Amino acid sequence: MPADWSRDSAELVIALDRTGISFALQIQGHLRDAIREGRLVAGERLPSTRRLADQLGVSRGTVVEVYEQLGAEGYVDSVVGSGTRVARIPGIQRPRTGVPAAAAPRPNIQIDFEYGIPDLGSVPLRDWVWAVGEATRTLPTAGLGDEEPAGSRHLREVVTAYHRRVRAGCATADDAVVVGGFRQGLAFTLAVLARSGIEVLALEDPGPREHDIIAERAGLNVVAVPVDAEGLNVAALRASRARAVLVTPAHQCPTGVALSPTRRRELVAWAHEVDGVILEDDYDAEFRYDRQAVGSLQGLDPERVFALGSVSKTIAPAIRIGWVLAPPRFVEALSEEKQLSSRGAPGLDQEALALLIESGRFDRHLRRVRELYRKRRDTLAKEVAAVFGPDRLHGLAAGCHAVLQLPLDVDEDAVVESAQSLGVRVTGLRPYRLTYPPAPPALLLAFGNLSEHQLVRGVHAIAEAVRRSKSPKSRQIASLSLSTMPGGRTPVRHRSPGSPRSSTAT
Repeated sequence: MPADWSRDSAELVIALDRTGISFALQIQGHLRDAIREGRLVAGERLPSTRRLADQLGVSRGTVVEVYEQLGAEGYVDSVVGSGTRVARIPGIQRPRTGVPAAAAPRPNIQIDFEYGIPDLGSVPLRDWVWAVGEATRTLPTAGLGDEEPAGSRHLREVVTAYHRRVRAGCATADDAVVVGGFRQGLAFTLAVLARSGIEVLALEDPGPREHDIIAERAGLNVVAVPVDAEGLNVAALRASRARAVLVTPAHQCPTGVALSPTRRRELVAWAHEVDGVILEDDYDAEFRYDRQAVGSLQGLDPERVFALGSVSKTIAPAIRIGWVLAPPRFVEALSEEKQLSSRGAPGLDQEALALLIESGRFDRHLRRVRELYRKRRDTLAKEVAAVFGPDRLHGLAAGCHAVLQLPLDVDEDAVVESAQSLGVRVTGLRPYRLTYPPAPPALLLAFGNLSEHQLVRGVHAIAEAVRRSKSPKSRQIASLSLSTMPGGRTPVRHRSPGSPRSSTAT
């Protein structure tokens, strides 16, 4: 039953600021919030104007003014002889009765193999603080205004010099546009391509999550092109209607293969044949363990390749700065798309990143974490070999993730679910697929943000999850392998952003 404050002599807890705005406005605000939030419920009787005025130490006329205002707004009803009561308002939440329903229990995740997260404990925060301080101290006053549409000239010069030095590219500052991370750069680039007349975008299958959704939002149709042991199947790409393709050539996501030299040349030749373009997702390229990092595709054909990069995996996602190195004929349109959609990354942060790279601190950080990731990769490989047997882990030459081939008599989704019940978050390859050809079960294991001890525990937990998930049904795919997936004849599936394939942004 609603409480009757005047009869029960209860008090409303209202704290007034004696130096701020008028008492009437303060009391109105407190009562509105209490009614909206259900702390005062429909039918509940409010204190009389005299009682509330005495309680709050204000004039009775002030409280009369408050009740009249709330009555005019529909929050309360005043009836002669019945006092002032909270009105029944459709849409205002009613108080809960009884014991609230318990929320669904959330799994206690102790080990997270989630893709795309670098070692957050190794983020060079002291170096970043230094760089921000230097940017604040040295940036001219004029630099605090709006930047050029393409972004900080200083950062564009530094990023393109780094790309030429480390990634064997050939872009200059005039070819670069600074953006707020990889996905923003991808969205801007796809919008520009759609306006230029390109209608179909090819995506790797399996490939990075949600890129098909981003492409469709830009107005492009999507076709799936299979990936095999040499990377993107360019012959299948030629058979499609696509004039643009998005690839992860240095360390394919999720399979981990590198685009072979032959395929790289074939891909560039395809772009010329169809008057098309290549979008290069240049993630993970700095983390190569068996040899020098393979150079950027942009260096092979700067007139046909967009190179998209960011510091989300090399430093941390929270910095949220990226860049697009675009063919010259697209730079102006790309800058315009950015200017109309966003002012881009904060100017001080752009200057700080430029100084961080120029000072050598960025390279020093990469050397340190590369060795750290190498040790974690080796620990993961050793433990997987001991628990699952040899030749089960693939994609180890570069990057911060690998693919674990599961026994053929288990269901991939069941293993994922069972592992989660054991406190381990891991993702199967199914969410990375655009089509659903029969494929052997596999898991993507990202090791960048896990300690060696966690990796060992995680592998054993996955082994237990596999043991619990044995399923005779999955023996039907025993003759398949990751390198022999069918080539793109299954229709591309269309999803909304809320579908199971949703995940973290790069």
